Amino acid sequence: MASLTDSVKRHFPLQNIKDVILLFQSQIQNNDEPNLALLSIVVGYIENLLTCNRSLPLNCDVESALEPMFPIVDISTIDALYAKFKCQIKGSVDLTQYRSSRCATRDLVKKVSDIIWSSLTRSYYKDRAHLQSLFSYLTGNKLDCFGVAFAVVAAFQVLGYKDVHLALSEDHAWVTYGKDSEETAEVTWHGKGNEDKRGQPVNVGVTEKSWLYLNGYPVKCTRRMEVAALVSGINPSINAMSDSIELARLQQQLLWLLYDLNHLKTYPMALGNLGDLEEICPSPGRPPPIELFRESIMAAQSYYCNMHVYPYTYLGGYLYRNGRYKGALEAWANAADVIRKYNYGREDEEIYKEFLEIANELIPHIVKVVSTNRCEPSGQTDTPLLQDPECFAHLLRFYDGLCEWEEGSSTPVLHIGWAKPLVSTISKFPGKVRCMVDITVPEKKLDLDLDITDCEKHEGKRPSEKVKTGKENSMNGSTEDKFSKSNSNRKSASSENEKSKGKKKDTSAGHESEFLQTLETQINSDEEPHPNIMALAAACGDNILNPEYLLGSGEPFSSRSSSLSSEMQDGLSSKSNGTPVVPDLNSEPGLDIDSTSAFSQNDDPVSNSASVTLTSQKMKGLKDLLLAEKLNTSAIQLQLTAQSQVQVVKRGRQANEFDLVSGGRTTKRSRRE
Repeated sequence: MASLTDSVKRHFPLQNIKDVILLFQSQIQNNDEPNLALLSIVVGYIENLLTCNRSLPLNCDVESALEPMFPIVDISTIDALYAKFKCQIKGSVDLTQYRSSRCATRDLVKKVSDIIWSSLTRSYYKDRAHLQSLFSYLTGNKLDCFGVAFAVVAAFQVLGYKDVHLALSEDHAWVTYGKDSEETAEVTWHGKGNEDKRGQPVNVGVTEKSWLYLNGYPVKCTRRMEVAALVSGINPSINAMSDSIELARLQQQLLWLLYDLNHLKTYPMALGNLGDLEEICPSPGRPPPIELFRESIMAAQSYYCNMHVYPYTYLGGYLYRNGRYKGALEAWANAADVIRKYNYGREDEEIYKEFLEIANELIPHIVKVVSTNRCEPSGQTDTPLLQDPECFAHLLRFYDGLCEWEEGSSTPVLHIGWAKPLVSTISKFPGKVRCMVDITVPEKKLDLDLDITDCEKHEGKRPSEKVKTGKENSMNGSTEDKFSKSNSNRKSASSENEKSKGKKKDTSAGHESEFLQTLETQINSDEEPHPNIMALAAACGDNILNPEYLLGSGEPFSSRSSSLSSEMQDGLSSKSNGTPVVPDLNSEPGLDIDSTSAFSQNDDPVSNSASVTLTSQKMKGLKDLLLAEKLNTSAIQLQLTAQSQVQVVKRGRQANEFDLVSGGRTTKRSRRE
């Protein structure tokens, strides 16, 4: 059986990094598709020799113990492994049964994935290193989750199909196929190994708003981007404490090759990996790491509707390591703004651990450092971090995103292990600083579908235009435009919801509406009704008015839930002169009358104030506690660790009562190690 061509063989033997770069360059730039199987075998062979076959004595200096070396890659080994893979795939698939069209079918995708799957050892290797290449598959019958998906795509290339491509989320991989890559199919496992999912579309994961499937916005690879995925997956680690310098340099130079050829512009994860490598060993004449991290964020915003979390955590980690703590807090808050779009599930272990480390290790360390030195180590700001209301606002937005991630999920996120570090961190901000933050609590939550629709409307625009009109401020430190856009979107969503509610009113509600309109016609149209009358008239549709209240005493309504009573107590209370005070129904809930004017002037840059919008039920309930002069730590912990979300549901007008419906599980979540 024919194996590698002469044009490939002339690159061998590979004796240094430059030789490998030239091989990849020739494969990427040729008129035909790059040979995925060949490149995966080469990379896996080099990675295996530079990591798995190198041992280090304990308690030694890595640089002195590891002598610089690069393995000589001979053509005979690579050719033999490539021929083995090609023979295995072609010998296991009878293409005469599937040649109904030039595109792959679901049955064929299932068949090929079964071939790869059945030849693996009977173990899952999710967290084992160096198992992502075809070299590992052909020499040890071991592959990790990504490795199986990549092997399936490489197998289809061997079979002559050009429509099967890799689709990548931030912790999972599957394939797309068919005309215009419209079809999707699971080909690998995630977590403990869901064998029965292979061949199935990924629609269920998208519908459930699982982070694992990025709400339908994965990285859909071309052949060259699949090479980028292969390179990005290189793991230079020898053990938990040391890396192979040669392998890291090879990965870095291969990523720059792909970057220069414009194959990373829509691949946020690869840009983040390149930024990390540049931070460790900067390349002369190349952009600094922070520019690569920002480019990764721009790619996520421009091409994937800002559904990717890791671009923000890459940036946050970089700023944290360089002592730029305020910027790190903002980047992490932006990451939480992305995760709030999903529902948490048990398969989200990786991103859970990422946020847990940020919340329980990195942020407390920041507070510890600035408590001693006051200002952040970078020296880029003169304002002590714990005296900066914007930093407190970033912290609230970070936890608000995590709480909203929990809402609608079958598994709780926050437990006492999260609550204690938060309370400890908040307590370090003086009360006067916390009171400088204007906390907005919107009536209606912005629907994710509105976010996605807004993204799709801008698909025809250039990426640069989309970023500027979107969240460019997430990278340059400005949050005012972001809050402005968020508030306008929420108002739009609220308006749409009100319209839909009006259409669904029953006949009884219609009669009540007509009655109220009749009363309004009897009032002089030139005079604006008193706001108290407007508020009472609107609320009477849901509750029975208490006559004693009109005489200056008692509660405004005689039948309502205890939660509603406490909520309306302050707004509809009687002053000493007997006049009821009704809050303005047009103002944002959570803002008292005196603070609305200050919030409306939010566009003016004010150094001693900040704004934040809280949308999760838990954080909205914490508003008054957070702004109190003296923190009630027990109440804050209790609110954060509540296992269920309580929401008010109206059953019917004749019932005149409310149901308390639990929106989450009441069972205790298993302890995480």
